[in-house]
Amino acid sequence: MFVAVHGGAGSTPEEPADRQRSLAAAARTASDADTPLDAACEAVRPLERDPAFNAGVGGAVQSDGVVRPEAGVMTDRGNTGAAAGLTGVVHAVDVAHVVATATPHLLVAGDPAVELAAAHDIDTEGELLTEATRTRYDAADPPPLGSDDHLDWVRDHFGGTDTVGAVATDGDRLAAATSTAGRWFALAGRVGDVPQLGAGFFADDRGGASATGEGEAIARFGLARRAVELLDTFSPQQAADEAIAEFEAETGGRTGVLLLDHEGRVGREHNTAAMQTARAGPE
Repeated sequence: MFVAVHGGAGSTPEEPADRQRSLAAAARTASDADTPLDAACEAVRPLERDPAFNAGVGGAVQSDGVVRPEAGVMTDRGNTGAAAGLTGVVHAVDVAHVVATATPHLLVAGDPAVELAAAHDIDTEGELLTEATRTRYDAADPPPLGSDDHLDWVRDHFGGTDTVGAVATDGDRLAAATSTAGRWFALAGRVGDVPQLGAGFFADDRGGASATGEGEAIARFGLARRAVELLDTFSPQQAADEAIAEFEAETGGRTGVLLLDHEGRVGREHNTAAMQTARAGPE
């Protein structure tokens, strides 16, 4: 199984070597999975538990002090699932997997999505805040929810770009997965690009993509779908380069994309300070 994984496009991480080892281990372990969908999810799961990445534990906190992870998965055969607003859920990618494999829907959100997770034996009582994220939120001291001052505060503080994701193929089938806790100090209840089909994730018979960066711009542009479309013309690396160039020209936003085709060839590009990736599979 070929697996490519990324740890988000954003600022230069404080411990890049540790993060790189985590990404490499995630890709290596996932390469033993039975199917590409299992492999993509398996690559993402340890990153959702690791506070060094913005997904699950230690992830970005919304304006009411709550972490609301979201995720999306898709196979090259069109099997798709996404979930958002997952309070208490470390492994949002597992909920997206349930939506894709056990429901007729594409996206489930909020309390019903958490209930769906619990019904499928996914832990919904996880502690997503860490001491560091709780301290950062408290120091920001947001005004009361629902006030004009609160909205002004969100506009002034909202930011961040990191996400995690993976794409996997066995040479026949292919799947992509993306997971995040969103952007720091987003308005409570905000849903970003990650669970939006074609924005944060996409896969078809050409290849698969996982996007990361400024979610509103990614969603407007449809970055993951566009990157895969470019595989009609370019190699995965050339497609990634062109997708980021088009994105930046149209939106001016900061982003990154990871691509994988059915031959296991990887493309990666970003216009942020850093984007760490890893790959594992047959030599």
